Amino acid sequence: MTAAEFRSALIVGVGDGLSASLARLLASKGVALMLAARDVGKLATLAAGTGARTYACDAGDVAQVEALFAATDAAIGMPDLVIYNASRRVRGPVTTLDPAEVAAAIRVSAFGAFLVAQQAARRMLDAGRGCILLTGASAGVKGFAQSAPFAMGKFALRGLAQSLARELHPQGVHVGHVVIDGCIRSPRRPPDPEAPDALLDPDAIAEAYWQLATQPRSAWAWEIELRPWVERF
Repeated sequence: MTAAEFRSALIVGVGDGLSASLARLLASKGVALMLAARDVGKLATLAAGTGARTYACDAGDVAQVEALFAATDAAIGMPDLVIYNASRRVRGPVTTLDPAEVAAAIRVSAFGAFLVAQQAARRMLDAGRGCILLTGASAGVKGFAQSAPFAMGKFALRGLAQSLARELHPQGVHVGHVVIDGCIRSPRRPPDPEAPDALLDPDAIAEAYWQLATQPRSAWAWEIELRPWVERF
């Protein structure tokens, strides 16, 4: 799709980092926004600055995701762009991990992405257009010690994206998976003055998402990988 074709967007899993940068960028392009999070109270400032609507949603709950899309349809119309940015981390030795916490992590990182992508795909296939972007991580291509739940969720997310791309691309719906290979700059993680480029700039990541979403359909990518130039492969 071209930039002019994006009229509305839904971002799921919004906080004050990458998703906030995405919201600000999309608003600057004139895209109407719906922002979803478990706690929408924290989104008041971002919503005011972008003109976005907000909706409280547990992305791993079938009924809540269905209600989110119904509310989005009513508020801003069918979202031309849907971005899934929700995830949950649980760390620890495999021998001591709480199975319930592991299940919850996979539910948010992977199952929630499926639910959101399913609702988006139903609408986009009927319209014959649209773009679904899923936020991945290093953990989706290499599992780290004491981080099995995050790796399981992100590996599943990557598999979902690849499968969706192969199914939906020939039907006119663009699916992209973005591997964030590195730490993202934030107020809680400021850059080191001695190594200012060692953290990914969330505004720069947002620009890459926009470039991916607006690729000509004769050359669609299903996955891109982003890292600071000083990050080791």
